[in-house]
Amino acid sequence: MPEGPELHLASLYVNKMCNGVVFAGPVIKSDVSKSPDVAFTCDAYRINATSRGKEVKLTLTPIKSDDTEAKEAQQPVDIVFRFGMSGFFRFTALDELPKHAHLRFYSNETPGRVLSYVDARRFGSWQPNGKWQPDRGPCIMFEYRSFREKVVSRLSDRVFDRPICEVLLNQKYFNGIGNYLRAEILYRLNIPPFVPARTVLEGLESEDACEDKKAVKKEIHNKKGAKKDKMEEENTDLLRLCHTVPLEVVNLGGKGYDPEKKDYSGFEAWLQCYYVDGMKSVRDHNGRTMWFKGDPGPMAPKESKSPKAKKRKDTDADHDYPRKKKVSRKHNSDSTVKKKAAKKPTKAAKEEENGPQEEATPRRRPANTPQQEPKSTSGRRKKNNTEPAAGFKTRSGRLTRQNVK
Repeated sequence: MPEGPELHLASLYVNKMCNGVVFAGPVIKSDVSKSPDVAFTCDAYRINATSRGKEVKLTLTPIKSDDTEAKEAQQPVDIVFRFGMSGFFRFTALDELPKHAHLRFYSNETPGRVLSYVDARRFGSWQPNGKWQPDRGPCIMFEYRSFREKVVSRLSDRVFDRPICEVLLNQKYFNGIGNYLRAEILYRLNIPPFVPARTVLEGLESEDACEDKKAVKKEIHNKKGAKKDKMEEENTDLLRLCHTVPLEVVNLGGKGYDPEKKDYSGFEAWLQCYYVDGMKSVRDHNGRTMWFKGDPGPMAPKESKSPKAKKRKDTDADHDYPRKKKVSRKHNSDSTVKKKAAKKPTKAAKEEENGPQEEATPRRRPANTPQQEPKSTSGRRKKNNTEPAAGFKTRSGRLTRQNVK
Protein backbone atom coordinates (compact mmCIF):
# COMPACT_ATOMS: atom_id res chain seq x y z
CA MET A 1 0.00 0.00 0.00
CA PRO A 2 1.39 3.43 -0.87
CA GLU A 3 2.50 5.34 2.23
CA GLY A 4 3.34 8.96 2.95
CA PRO A 5 6.55 9.06 0.86
CA GLU A 6 4.84 7.48 -2.15
CA LEU A 7 1.95 9.96 -2.00
CA HIS A 8 4.42 12.85 -1.88
CA LEU A 9 6.43 11.38 -4.75
CA ALA A 10 3.18 11.14 -6.71
CA SER A 11 2.52 14.83 -6.16
CA LEU A 12 6.08 15.66 -7.27
CA TYR A 13 5.57 13.52 -10.37
CA VAL A 14 2.35 15.34 -11.32
CA ASN A 15 3.93 18.75 -10.85
CA LYS A 16 6.96 17.76 -12.92
CA MET A 17 5.07 16.19 -15.81
CA CYS A 18 2.27 18.78 -15.94
CA ASN A 19 4.47 21.84 -15.62
CA GLY A 20 3.53 24.20 -18.46
CA VAL A 21 0.90 21.80 -19.87
CA VAL A 22 -2.56 23.21 -20.61
CA PHE A 23 -5.51 20.85 -20.14
CA ALA A 24 -8.94 21.24 -21.69
CA GLY A 25 -12.37 19.67 -21.83
CA PRO A 26 -14.19 17.55 -19.26
CA VAL A 27 -12.65 15.19 -16.70
CA ILE A 28 -13.51 11.66 -17.79
CA LYS A 29 -14.27 8.82 -15.38
CA SER A 30 -14.18 5.15 -16.35
CA ASP A 31 -17.43 3.22 -16.51
CA VAL A 32 -16.41 0.67 -13.87
CA SER A 33 -15.32 3.11 -11.17
CA LYS A 34 -17.71 3.68 -8.28
CA SER A 35 -16.11 6.97 -7.26
CA PRO A 36 -18.09 10.14 -8.00
CA ASP A 37 -18.04 12.02 -11.29
CA VAL A 38 -16.02 15.21 -11.46
CA ALA A 39 -18.38 17.88 -12.78
CA PHE A 40 -15.66 20.07 -14.25
CA THR A 41 -15.08 21.19 -17.80
CA CYS A 42 -12.98 24.07 -19.02
CA ASP A 43 -11.47 25.31 -22.25
CA ALA A 44 -8.06 25.74 -20.60
CA TYR A 45 -6.80 24.88 -17.14
CA ARG A 46 -3.66 23.77 -15.31
CA ILE A 47 -3.08 21.02 -12.75
CA ASN A 48 -1.06 21.30 -9.54
CA ALA A 49 -0.62 18.64 -6.83
CA THR A 50 0.10 18.70 -3.08
CA SER A 51 0.31 15.91 -0.53
CA ARG A 52 -0.48 15.52 3.15
CA GLY A 53 0.20 12.19 4.81
CA LYS A 54 -1.69 9.54 2.85
CA GLU A 55 -3.67 11.97 0.71
CA VAL A 56 -2.96 13.85 -2.52
CA LYS A 57 -4.89 16.90 -3.73
CA LEU A 58 -5.08 17.90 -7.37
CA THR A 59 -6.06 21.53 -7.96
CA LEU A 60 -7.58 22.33 -11.36
CA THR A 61 -7.10 26.05 -12.00
CA PRO A 62 -8.81 27.66 -15.02
CA ILE A 63 -6.62 29.96 -17.09
CA LYS A 64 -7.91 33.52 -17.04
CA SER A 65 -9.56 34.82 -20.17
CA ASP A 66 -10.86 38.18 -21.36
CA ASP A 67 -14.45 37.06 -20.88
CA THR A 68 -15.61 38.51 -17.56
CA GLU A 69 -18.55 36.13 -17.23
CA ALA A 70 -16.36 33.11 -17.77
CA LYS A 71 -13.87 34.43 -15.26
CA GLU A 72 -16.59 34.67 -12.61
CA ALA A 73 -18.07 31.25 -13.40
CA GLN A 74 -14.85 29.24 -13.47
CA GLN A 75 -13.39 28.62 -10.03
CA PRO A 76 -10.52 26.29 -9.08
CA VAL A 77 -11.59 22.78 -8.14
CA ASP A 78 -9.81 20.52 -5.66
CA ILE A 79 -9.91 16.73 -6.00
CA VAL A 80 -8.59 14.78 -3.01
CA PHE A 81 -7.23 11.29 -3.77
CA ARG A 82 -6.62 8.35 -1.44
CA PHE A 83 -4.62 5.65 -3.17
CA GLY A 84 -5.92 2.55 -1.40
CA MET A 85 -3.80 -0.51 -2.22
CA SER A 86 -2.49 0.27 -5.69
CA GLY A 87 -3.26 3.84 -6.83
CA PHE A 88 -0.79 6.07 -8.69
CA PHE A 89 -0.62 8.69 -11.47
CA ARG A 90 0.64 8.31 -15.05
CA PHE A 91 1.13 10.91 -17.79
CA THR A 92 1.14 9.24 -21.21
CA ALA A 93 0.29 9.67 -24.85
CA LEU A 94 -3.32 8.95 -25.83
CA ASP A 95 -2.43 5.67 -27.54
CA GLU A 96 -0.56 4.51 -24.39
CA LEU A 97 -3.45 4.95 -21.97
CA PRO A 98 -3.00 2.57 -19.00
CA LYS A 99 -5.45 -0.28 -18.68
CA HIS A 100 -6.90 0.73 -15.30
CA ALA A 101 -7.05 4.50 -15.84
CA HIS A 102 -10.18 5.42 -13.87
CA LEU A 103 -9.94 9.23 -13.97
CA ARG A 104 -8.44 11.08 -16.93
CA PHE A 105 -7.40 14.67 -17.64
CA TYR A 106 -6.74 15.46 -21.32
CA SER A 107 -4.22 18.01 -22.52
CA ASN A 108 -4.99 20.70 -25.10
CA GLU A 109 -2.19 19.90 -27.56
CA THR A 110 -1.36 17.88 -30.62
CA PRO A 111 -0.57 15.07 -30.28
CA GLY A 112 -2.65 14.87 -27.14
CA ARG A 113 -1.55 13.47 -23.79
CA VAL A 114 -3.48 12.42 -20.73
CA LEU A 115 -2.88 12.43 -16.98
CA SER A 116 -4.49 9.31 -15.50
CA TYR A 117 -5.24 8.09 -12.04
CA VAL A 118 -4.52 4.35 -12.29
CA ASP A 119 -5.83 1.84 -9.76
CA ALA A 120 -5.93 -1.85 -10.69
CA ARG A 121 -7.67 -2.97 -7.49
CA ARG A 122 -10.03 0.01 -7.27
CA PHE A 123 -9.59 0.34 -3.49
CA GLY A 124 -8.59 3.97 -3.91
CA SER A 125 -11.02 6.87 -4.18
CA TRP A 126 -11.31 10.57 -4.97
CA GLN A 127 -13.58 13.33 -3.75
CA PRO A 128 -14.44 16.35 -5.94
CA ASN A 129 -14.44 19.65 -4.04
CA GLY A 130 -12.80 17.64 -1.29
CA LYS A 131 -10.76 18.63 1.72
CA TRP A 132 -8.17 16.86 3.83
CA GLN A 133 -9.90 14.30 6.05
CA PRO A 134 -10.41 15.97 9.46
CA ASP A 135 -9.82 12.70 11.36
CA ARG A 136 -6.28 12.39 10.00
CA GLY A 137 -3.46 13.82 12.06
CA PRO A 138 -0.79 16.26 10.88
CA CYS A 139 1.58 15.05 8.18
CA ILE A 140 4.59 13.24 9.63
CA MET A 141 6.91 14.77 7.01
CA PHE A 142 5.78 18.35 6.50
CA GLU A 143 3.89 19.15 9.72
CA TYR A 144 6.39 17.62 12.09
CA ARG A 145 5.96 19.97 15.03
CA SER A 146 2.17 19.71 15.00
CA PHE A 147 2.41 15.94 14.62
CA ARG A 148 4.76 15.65 17.57
CA GLU A 149 2.70 17.93 19.80
CA LYS A 150 -0.49 16.01 19.10
CA VAL A 151 0.99 12.61 19.94
CA VAL A 152 2.67 13.79 23.16
CA SER A 153 -0.47 15.61 24.35
CA ARG A 154 -2.77 12.61 23.72
CA LEU A 155 -0.85 9.80 25.39
CA SER A 156 -3.71 9.30 27.86
CA ASP A 157 -5.97 8.10 25.03
CA ARG A 158 -6.91 4.43 25.18
CA VAL A 159 -5.43 3.76 21.76
CA PHE A 160 -1.95 3.97 23.30
CA ASP A 161 -2.72 0.88 25.39
CA ARG A 162 -2.27 -1.13 22.20
CA PRO A 163 1.08 -2.42 20.84
CA ILE A 164 3.31 0.24 19.36
CA CYS A 165 3.40 -1.49 15.96
CA GLU A 166 -0.39 -1.23 15.66
CA VAL A 167 -0.60 2.35 16.93
CA LEU A 168 1.91 3.44 14.29
CA LEU A 169 -0.67 2.57 11.62
CA ASN A 170 -3.34 4.77 13.24
CA GLN A 171 -3.67 7.69 10.82
CA LYS A 172 -5.35 9.82 13.46
CA TYR A 173 -1.92 10.23 15.06
CA PHE A 174 0.64 8.94 12.50
CA ASN A 175 -0.66 10.25 9.17
CA GLY A 176 1.62 8.76 6.52
CA ILE A 177 3.12 5.78 8.37
CA GLY A 178 2.46 2.39 6.81
CA ASN A 179 3.63 -1.19 6.97
CA TYR A 180 7.22 -0.93 5.77
CA LEU A 181 7.90 2.36 7.59
CA ARG A 182 6.84 1.03 10.99
CA ALA A 183 9.14 -1.98 10.55
CA GLU A 184 12.14 0.18 9.64
CA ILE A 185 11.53 2.71 12.44
CA LEU A 186 11.15 0.14 15.23
CA TYR A 187 14.11 -1.86 13.93
CA ARG A 188 16.47 1.13 14.05
CA LEU A 189 15.56 1.85 17.67
CA ASN A 190 15.60 -1.85 18.62
CA ILE A 191 12.04 -1.58 19.99
CA PRO A 192 10.02 -4.82 20.19
CA PRO A 193 6.90 -4.31 18.07
CA PHE A 194 4.42 -5.69 20.61
CA VAL A 195 5.09 -3.52 23.64
CA PRO A 196 2.53 -0.94 24.87
CA ALA A 197 2.79 2.25 22.85
CA ARG A 198 2.49 4.43 25.94
CA THR A 199 5.55 2.74 27.44
CA VAL A 200 7.59 3.70 24.39
CA LEU A 201 6.33 7.27 24.09
CA GLU A 202 6.14 8.30 27.75
CA GLY A 203 8.70 10.90 28.69
CA LEU A 204 9.02 12.38 25.19
CA GLU A 205 8.74 16.15 24.94
CA SER A 206 6.57 18.06 22.49
CA GLU A 207 9.72 19.90 21.33
CA ASP A 208 12.38 17.87 19.58
CA ALA A 209 15.62 18.03 21.55
CA CYS A 210 17.55 16.50 18.63
CA GLU A 211 16.92 19.27 16.11
CA ASP A 212 19.94 21.32 17.13
CA LYS A 213 22.32 18.40 17.64
CA LYS A 214 24.92 17.40 15.09
CA ALA A 215 24.61 14.13 13.24
CA VAL A 216 27.12 11.36 13.74
CA LYS A 217 28.32 8.72 11.31
CA LYS A 218 27.14 5.16 11.81
CA GLU A 219 28.47 2.20 9.86
CA ILE A 220 25.75 -0.15 8.61
CA HIS A 221 25.60 -3.11 6.26
CA ASN A 222 23.13 -3.49 3.43
CA LYS A 223 21.62 -6.80 2.33
CA LYS A 224 24.63 -7.64 0.16
CA GLY A 225 27.02 -7.13 3.07
CA ALA A 226 28.57 -3.95 1.74
CA LYS A 227 29.51 -1.34 4.31
CA LYS A 228 28.31 2.23 4.09
CA ASP A 229 28.19 5.25 6.35
CA LYS A 230 24.96 6.84 7.40
CA MET A 231 24.36 10.10 9.20
CA GLU A 232 22.35 9.52 12.35
CA GLU A 233 21.35 11.93 15.12
CA GLU A 234 22.40 11.22 18.67
CA ASN A 235 19.68 10.37 21.18
CA THR A 236 17.01 10.28 18.50
CA ASP A 237 13.54 9.10 19.51
CA LEU A 238 10.66 7.33 17.80
CA LEU A 239 8.71 10.46 16.86
CA ARG A 240 11.74 11.97 15.18
CA LEU A 241 12.33 8.81 13.15
CA CYS A 242 8.68 8.92 12.07
CA HIS A 243 9.67 12.21 10.46
CA THR A 244 13.17 11.52 9.11
CA VAL A 245 12.82 7.94 7.82
CA PRO A 246 10.03 8.81 5.34
CA LEU A 247 12.10 11.72 4.10
CA GLU A 248 14.92 9.29 3.36
CA VAL A 249 12.57 7.41 1.03
CA VAL A 250 11.60 10.66 -0.70
CA ASN A 251 15.28 11.44 -1.24
CA LEU A 252 15.81 8.05 -2.90
CA GLY A 253 14.00 9.33 -5.97
CA GLY A 254 11.24 8.08 -8.20
CA LYS A 255 10.49 4.64 -6.75
CA GLY A 256 8.30 3.72 -9.68
CA TYR A 257 6.85 7.13 -10.57
CA ASP A 258 9.13 7.64 -13.53
CA PRO A 259 7.06 6.39 -16.50
CA GLU A 260 10.16 5.43 -18.46
CA LYS A 261 12.11 3.77 -15.67
CA LYS A 262 10.90 1.51 -12.89
CA ASP A 263 13.97 0.77 -10.81
CA TYR A 264 13.37 -0.37 -7.24
CA SER A 265 16.93 -1.51 -6.56
CA GLY A 266 17.75 1.63 -4.57
CA PHE A 267 14.72 1.20 -2.36
CA GLU A 268 15.39 -2.48 -1.78
CA ALA A 269 18.99 -1.72 -0.83
CA TRP A 270 17.74 0.94 1.60
CA LEU A 271 15.54 -1.53 3.51
CA GLN A 272 17.15 -2.95 6.65
CA CYS A 273 14.26 -4.96 8.10
CA TYR A 274 11.18 -5.11 5.89
CA TYR A 275 11.22 -8.30 3.77
CA VAL A 276 14.92 -8.72 4.53
CA ASP A 277 16.39 -12.21 4.85
CA GLY A 278 16.93 -13.27 8.46
CA MET A 279 14.14 -11.12 9.88
CA LYS A 280 11.06 -12.53 11.55
CA SER A 281 7.48 -11.82 10.62
CA VAL A 282 4.13 -12.29 12.29
CA ARG A 283 0.60 -11.10 11.74
CA ASP A 284 -0.51 -8.43 14.20
CA HIS A 285 -3.99 -8.30 15.74
CA ASN A 286 -5.29 -6.50 12.65
CA GLY A 287 -3.92 -9.09 10.23
CA ARG A 288 -1.05 -6.93 8.94
CA THR A 289 2.39 -8.50 8.64
CA MET A 290 4.95 -7.10 11.07
CA TRP A 291 8.66 -7.55 10.31
CA PHE A 292 11.11 -7.39 13.20
CA LYS A 293 14.23 -8.82 14.78
CA GLY A 294 14.53 -10.45 18.19
CA ASP A 295 11.79 -10.66 20.79
CA PRO A 296 8.34 -9.55 19.56
CA GLY A 297 7.25 -8.28 22.97
CA PRO A 298 4.68 -9.29 25.62
CA MET A 299 1.59 -8.26 23.61
CA ALA A 300 2.35 -10.42 20.59
CA PRO A 301 -0.44 -12.71 19.32
CA LYS A 302 -0.41 -16.14 20.92
CA GLU A 303 0.79 -17.95 17.83
CA SER A 304 3.93 -15.79 17.79
CA LYS A 305 5.35 -16.76 21.21
CA SER A 306 8.26 -18.50 19.51
CA PRO A 307 8.47 -16.80 16.11
CA LYS A 308 10.57 -18.45 13.49
CA ALA A 309 11.88 -16.99 10.29
CA LYS A 310 9.96 -18.53 7.45
CA LYS A 311 9.30 -17.78 3.85
CA ARG A 312 5.79 -16.86 2.84
CA LYS A 313 4.05 -16.10 -0.38
CA ASP A 314 4.21 -12.39 -1.07
CA THR A 315 0.94 -10.50 -1.11
CA ASP A 316 0.31 -6.98 -2.32
CA ALA A 317 -1.16 -6.10 1.07
CA ASP A 318 2.20 -6.73 2.74
CA HIS A 319 4.65 -4.78 0.58
CA ASP A 320 4.68 -1.51 -1.27
CA TYR A 321 6.64 -2.31 -4.40
CA PRO A 322 5.85 -4.85 -7.13
CA ARG A 323 7.38 -8.29 -7.18
CA LYS A 324 7.43 -10.87 -9.94
CA LYS A 325 4.46 -13.21 -9.79
CA LYS A 326 4.76 -16.89 -10.52
CA VAL A 327 2.37 -17.90 -13.28
CA SER A 328 1.24 -21.49 -13.30
CA ARG A 329 1.34 -22.98 -16.78
CA LYS A 330 -1.44 -25.49 -16.30
CA HIS A 331 -4.69 -25.23 -14.42
CA ASN A 332 -5.95 -28.50 -13.00
CA SER A 333 -9.71 -28.13 -12.73
CA ASP A 334 -10.06 -31.52 -10.99
CA SER A 335 -7.79 -30.48 -8.11
CA THR A 336 -9.72 -27.21 -7.76
CA VAL A 337 -13.00 -29.10 -7.47
CA LYS A 338 -11.47 -31.41 -4.88
CA LYS A 339 -10.22 -28.49 -2.82
CA LYS A 340 -13.65 -26.84 -2.86
CA ALA A 341 -15.28 -30.11 -1.87
CA ALA A 342 -12.81 -30.53 0.99
CA LYS A 343 -13.69 -27.12 2.37
CA LYS A 344 -17.39 -28.05 2.76
CA PRO A 345 -17.65 -31.62 4.08
CA THR A 346 -21.07 -33.23 3.88
CA LYS A 347 -23.13 -34.19 6.91
CA ALA A 348 -22.46 -37.87 6.25
CA ALA A 349 -18.70 -37.22 6.18
CA LYS A 350 -18.89 -35.38 9.50
CA GLU A 351 -20.79 -38.27 11.12
CA GLU A 352 -18.30 -40.75 9.70
CA GLU A 353 -15.40 -38.78 11.20
CA ASN A 354 -16.85 -37.56 14.50
CA GLY A 355 -19.79 -39.88 15.05
CA PRO A 356 -23.46 -38.96 14.97
CA GLN A 357 -24.19 -35.43 16.11
CA GLU A 358 -26.64 -34.81 18.90
CA GLU A 359 -29.62 -32.67 18.17
CA ALA A 360 -29.36 -29.07 19.28
CA THR A 361 -32.77 -29.17 21.07
CA PRO A 362 -34.09 -32.29 22.89
CA ARG A 363 -37.36 -33.77 21.78
CA ARG A 364 -40.33 -33.09 24.03
CA ARG A 365 -42.04 -35.98 25.74
CA PRO A 366 -45.79 -36.18 25.10
CA ALA A 367 -47.76 -34.46 27.83
CA ASN A 368 -49.69 -37.58 28.98
CA THR A 369 -46.80 -40.02 28.85
CA PRO A 370 -45.47 -40.85 32.38
CA GLN A 371 -41.73 -40.79 32.88
CA GLN A 372 -39.90 -43.95 33.82
CA GLU A 373 -39.55 -44.30 37.58
CA PRO A 374 -36.04 -44.12 38.93
CA LYS A 375 -34.58 -47.25 40.42
CA SER A 376 -34.72 -47.54 44.19
CA THR A 377 -31.43 -47.08 45.99
CA SER A 378 -32.27 -49.86 48.46
CA GLY A 379 -32.43 -52.45 45.72
CA ARG A 380 -36.00 -53.40 46.67
CA ARG A 381 -39.28 -51.89 45.58
CA LYS A 382 -42.42 -51.92 47.70
CA LYS A 383 -45.46 -53.43 46.18
CA ASN A 384 -47.89 -50.69 45.29
CA ASN A 385 -51.47 -51.73 46.09
CA THR A 386 -52.98 -48.36 45.31
CA GLU A 387 -54.99 -47.67 42.22
CA PRO A 388 -53.30 -46.36 39.08
CA ALA A 389 -52.34 -42.73 39.07
CA ALA A 390 -54.89 -40.38 37.63
CA GLY A 391 -52.40 -37.69 36.64
CA PHE A 392 -49.25 -35.75 37.49
CA LYS A 393 -48.78 -32.84 39.78
CA THR A 394 -45.76 -30.52 39.68
CA ARG A 395 -44.19 -29.46 42.95
CA SER A 396 -40.89 -27.52 43.24
CA GLY A 397 -39.84 -28.55 39.78
CA ARG A 398 -40.40 -32.32 40.44
CA LEU A 399 -43.05 -34.62 39.07
CA THR A 400 -45.03 -36.36 41.87
CA ARG A 401 -47.88 -38.77 41.59
CA GLN A 402 -51.35 -37.75 42.74
CA ASN A 403 -53.40 -40.75 43.82
CA VAL A 404 -57.07 -40.96 43.22
CA LYS A 405 -59.02 -41.34 46.46
